[in-house]
Parts: sequence; structure tokens; C-alpha cells
Amino acid sequence: MTGHRVQLDEGADPSGFRLAVRRLLAAAVPPDEVAWTIGRGSDLFGSDLPEEAPPVPLPRALHQLVEPVVCHSDPERYALLYTLTWRVRHGEPALLQDPSDPLVHRLERMRKAIRRDVHKMHAFLRFRRTEDPNGAERFVAWFEPEHHILDAAAPFFVDRFRSMAWSILTPSGSRHWDGRSLLRGPPATRADAPEGDAFEAGWRGYYESVFNPARVNPGVMRGEMPKKYWRNMPEAQAIPHLIRSAPARVRDMLEQEAAMPAKRNPDKAVASMFDQEPRTLEELNRIIAASEPLVPGATRAVLGEGPIGAAIALVGEQPGDQEDLQGHPFVGPAGQLLDQVMTEAAVDRGRVYITNAVKHFKFEQRGKRRIHQKPTAGEVKHYRWWLMRELDFVRPELTVALGVTALLALAGKALPIGKNRGEMMFEDRPGFVTVHPSYLLRLPDEAAKRQAYDAYLADFRRMRRMVERIEAASA
Repeated sequence: MTGHRVQLDEGADPSGFRLAVRRLLAAAVPPDEVAWTIGRGSDLFGSDLPEEAPPVPLPRALHQLVEPVVCHSDPERYALLYTLTWRVRHGEPALLQDPSDPLVHRLERMRKAIRRDVHKMHAFLRFRRTEDPNGAERFVAWFEPEHHILDAAAPFFVDRFRSMAWSILTPSGSRHWDGRSLLRGPPATRADAPEGDAFEAGWRGYYESVFNPARVNPGVMRGEMPKKYWRNMPEAQAIPHLIRSAPARVRDMLEQEAAMPAKRNPDKAVASMFDQEPRTLEELNRIIAASEPLVPGATRAVLGEGPIGAAIALVGEQPGDQEDLQGHPFVGPAGQLLDQVMTEAAVDRGRVYITNAVKHFKFEQRGKRRIHQKPTAGEVKHYRWWLMRELDFVRPELTVALGVTALLALAGKALPIGKNRGEMMFEDRPGFVTVHPSYLLRLPDEAAKRQAYDAYLADFRRMRRMVERIEAASA
């Protein structure tokens, strides 16, 4: 028998749901006596329900399940969550530890669906440059998520594009960032977003330059990048042509004669650096920015970014093609993966400093494409003095080597990642060793990628705990 009706806001309404749960549990209302509806305003209809009710102690795992599941578009989500809560509170405290239970299994599938939807939004949303009525620059993106994930996904873009003014428009609502605040807005339509901007030709050119014709697999491509997102992604317009032309491009690559790399003497360059003695990070960055690349070709030096006194300093290998074009570290696909794992591991992006062991993009030109080339040990030695001075100025609590090149730079000698993954001291700096995020992107199948991602996430959670221990010891 249904004796109470709970009406919650459109979309995800976690606060309204928690309040309703407290009032229902205080009145001992079983799940089969509650009808959950979604509409404007939160309200409870029924008799004998208290106006106020104290917070209900629940397992942390239940709280962690509620947060994503309320974002699901299934209209039964609140009824399922309340049923789970009722059972946990009435004789089944370990229910969440039983994945074979049909209710737990269904809710876990809903959580995974939300995680995938958030990931798709992080990966496939594209901003277009436009101007507001006052002539100020604003970047606007249109996206159609499957679930009510706008609030769950927006913090990623705040961290990523904190200095930009941007808007994300969806059919169920919009969010607007002005550099200080994230504001809620009404639903929008595709016509409210710009069709393109002046940067799209460059972005398509970049995508074409990094597209590897030797590894074309349309089935895997559609699995990783579903076609329903293509119409809002400028680079997707180039995909049909790239697939058709892949066999001819592979033949051209095989026929092309390899060119010998340019030789430079790193000892001479290192000696000249010791004549420089910057007093601040800004002075050091000016020296780096004014220096010519050891290997010719890079557009600019890509400097580290983040706060002085950062909790964690992440050291990668070298800038990639996109980092070289934009002048910022980790802005390409590897950077997006890095942001995702930090978000999931609750590592505060605002307290992280990100840099590279080598400050210039090394590549080999093949037609229109700039193919990444791994820096040699001599080139890493060339840049190591800069990196160590940079870390002296930043003074991070924990320094992290992302990949074997960063480990070579920080340890001062070549070491394998597999045997050294985990905690390590870099001279007198507390450190940690893990893989570079691009390693995960190169894995050939989803199972291996999922396993590697879980291990990567565990690494970042361990880093967060290390920082907490270091800060507690120094308090």
C-alpha cells in the first residue's frame, strides 16, 4: 500500500533525497508505502511524518553509492536507493558487500553507467570560442549526456579551464563559469551553441597529424568514441577520410627512408647552465623560455604549472604535439586521463604542480604529422638541472615520476618502472614512481586498460595518503 508520496526536483536531487530518507526513517515508513515522483520542488505527502529528522548514520559505501546513482535517468532510482537504505537499516548491514544481490547488482550497474557518462563528457565535450554581448571572450560547448551528470562533471572543467569564461549547455540545464563562480542555468538547445570557431581547423589538423594509419580499427574506434558524439566533435569530420586513406598512407610510411637525428653535445649545454643562477621560479622560467630547444623543431618551451608549495609535483616526460602548440603541460588526451584519475582519487588538482623532465617537444616530421620521439639520456641530462632547480622553488611535499624518462631525470640514473613502482626517495625528496598516463592510452584492449587504470587509481590514492602522512608529521 502506498501511503506517502515524495516529490523531488528534476534531474539529480541528492539533498532532497537525503532529507526525505531521514523523515521516512524517523516515521518508520517501509519502501512499499512510498511513491517517488519527480517534478518541481521537494515535498512529502502523507500523515505522521516529522517536519525535522536527525541525520541517519549509514555506511560510507552507501553514501558513496547514493551520490552517483541519483544522477541516473532511471525514474526508479530513488525507490531503489530507499529500499537499499531500509534493508541496511533493518537487519542487513553488510548488504553492499553482496554483489550477487539483485538490488545491489542493479545499483552497481547504474553507478558504472554514470561513471561512463561522466568520462564521455570529459573526453568528448568541445568548446567553441564566442563573445558575450559585452564583447568579452567566452567558450561555449553543447553536450547531450545520457544521465543527469552536469553537476558531477562540471568540476573537472573548472579545474581544467579555471582562467577561461565558459558555458556548458545541455538539454537538462546549463552551467556557466566566470573565473570565480559556477552558476546554474536553464536547459538549452543545440541552436544556442555556436556551430564552430576559428580554432577548429587547427584542431582538425592536429587530430589528422596524430592519427596513426597503421593502427586503424574502426570497430575499436567506435567503441571508444561512439558515433552519437561525433556531430559535436570537429575532429570527427576528418575520420571517414582518414580511414579511407589509411592504406595509402601506410604504404608511404614504409617507403620513406629514415632520417638520421641531429647530433648535439649535451655536456656543453649543461656547462653553460651552471653560469645561470635564477633567484625565483619566474626567473628560471624566463631562462628556459629564452633557450633554444636542444633538438630543433619545438614551437616553444612548455613550462610547469601549479602553486608554490604544492602537495604533489607530477613530472612527466616531455610536451607532446598539443602541449607544444598550446604552451601548457598535459592538455592532450594523457592530460585528460590524468585529470580523471586525480578526480577519482580525491587528489586536489589545485594543490598539484605539473611539469615535464624535458621542456621541449621532440618529434620527427612525417608529411604533415609530427611524430613524438623519445628523448635520449643525454637530452634528459641537459634538462635535469632546470628540473631540479624548478622543484627547489616549488618545494612539493611529494615528487612523482610519471614514466621511465621522469624517473631517469629525478633519480639521475636509468631504472625500470616495474621494480621501482611505489615509494622512492629522490635524493632528499619524498617521491613516488608510477607509469605515464599515455601508457594506459596505448594498451590494446579494454580489459588490460581497465586493469591498468585501477592500478593507476590505486597509485594516486596512495600518493594522497602519503601527503596526508607527511603533512601530519610536519604539523
